[in-house]
Amino acid sequence: MRKGRIERKTAETAIAVEVNLDGSGTYSVSTGIGFLDHMVEQFSRHSLIDVTMTVEGDLHVDQHHTTEDSAIALGQALSDALADKAGIARYGQAYSPMDETLARVALDISGRPYLVWRAGFSQTRLGEWDTELIEHWFHSVAQAAGITLHVELLYGTNNHHICEAIYKGFARAMRQAVEIDPRKGGAIPSTKGQLGG
Repeated sequence: MRKGRIERKTAETAIAVEVNLDGSGTYSVSTGIGFLDHMVEQFSRHSLIDVTMTVEGDLHVDQHHTTEDSAIALGQALSDALADKAGIARYGQAYSPMDETLARVALDISGRPYLVWRAGFSQTRLGEWDTELIEHWFHSVAQAAGITLHVELLYGTNNHHICEAIYKGFARAMRQAVEIDPRKGGAIPSTKGQLGG
């Protein structure tokens, strides 16, 4: 089993995250932000990566630190579980439809973090979660996990559908990318002999 665990404590947040890349999509998520919980649960269920996440954050200030630090910790746990990335498929992509919405996510577990974000929202909140923080969540998880991540909203009008389609697309792309490819014989999927840098 490829597992990762991160504990992160600052003056702003206290976070514990565990992941199992070879799981079945079971989750226990508590961030203090209901809609963020829902999205991390969607990520776990559709990636088949087990996720346990507990966050105590300074929500009396605002949601920024909780959102950012939970993504950093998740990304670090994913990176920990991937170790040297030997044998993984490395690349993943998914089209994710949800009613009137269609999102596209493509990623490379390259060790070179980058986010291209071509999506947006027409309302300022989903539940109590500030929608301006959603792009920042993806930026933070990509940085911490070392993922080149491209997210595009092709079309859609319902903000809930847009966000959920993006998270489900991210999940399904990650599921592809972390899978072990038996044809690779455990080799690191790069002509450099390593991923990153």
